[in-house]
Amino acid sequence: METVAVVLEQPGKLALRTLALQEPGADDIVVDALWSGISSGTERLLWEGRMPDFPGMGYPLVPGYETVGVVTQGGHGFAEGDRVFVPGANCYKQARGLFGGAAARIVLPARRAMPLRNIEGETGILIALAATAHHAVAGEHAQLPELIVGHGILGRLIARITLALGGAAPTVWETAEARRTSTDGYSVIDPSTDNRKDYRTICDASGANGLLDSLIGRLAKRGEVTLAGFYEQPLSFTFPPAFMREARLRIAAEFTHADMEAATGLITSGRLSLNGLISNRAKASTAAQAYHTAFTDPSCIKMALDWSDLA
Repeated sequence: METVAVVLEQPGKLALRTLALQEPGADDIVVDALWSGISSGTERLLWEGRMPDFPGMGYPLVPGYETVGVVTQGGHGFAEGDRVFVPGANCYKQARGLFGGAAARIVLPARRAMPLRNIEGETGILIALAATAHHAVAGEHAQLPELIVGHGILGRLIARITLALGGAAPTVWETAEARRTSTDGYSVIDPSTDNRKDYRTICDASGANGLLDSLIGRLAKRGEVTLAGFYEQPLSFTFPPAFMREARLRIAAEFTHADMEAATGLITSGRLSLNGLISNRAKASTAAQAYHTAFTDPSCIKMALDWSDLA
């Protein structure tokens, strides 16, 4: 079997390539992609060659961990025609699968696919990000945030999940004016206009470096900062202000299966809306330009690739 896939051949060089696929094993299913998402965080680091050492790193590689597709070879509870979410794959003979979901046809273990019910169209690509947001603010030992830093796709999902779980409307900081809008029941402001210094819970969804001192300075006594972004450089902070506040620092790692189920439950129940979060759509045949837009245009909140022209 073969597939057409997005291949990062080296930093800054991306193209569509035909790749040979590994033959499906006894525990695998085959999925034909309908839509895939582009991550402007981790995938941008791969594109720019700035990704820290990570298991499976190396070029050429197939990116992507947000794919919606249709099962074409089923088994293990999946039937032909089922719509599923694919969180990536490692099924290519001529490229690494990091994260491996940006391809027209994908082979993956059945246990990694997630059935999609009552989640229509391209919005299904947001399941992983919704689970990531849930893990950051509602996972084990997590607390709902009073302040969210960054109004990109992850920050928006964190804010929506906070409201969906009954939390008070958070304040959201955003430095880019183009992203400083919201119709979802919370305010988005320029951080320079915020004088508050008693936030009990702050969640950073920006992934920006050099923020810790500023965030710690906005905490109440025994407040907590959750790091929900992906940070390419070592993080540090000045100790005395953190000491005076008895500040806590929490790192939100990869989402769990429980987060996937919780996020899906919020969506299917209508408590969490994914409407308006996908800002850009492009044909997969124009992937090179679509990735460039996703990585360089601040007005692009989320780019979705339509694989129908390469089916």
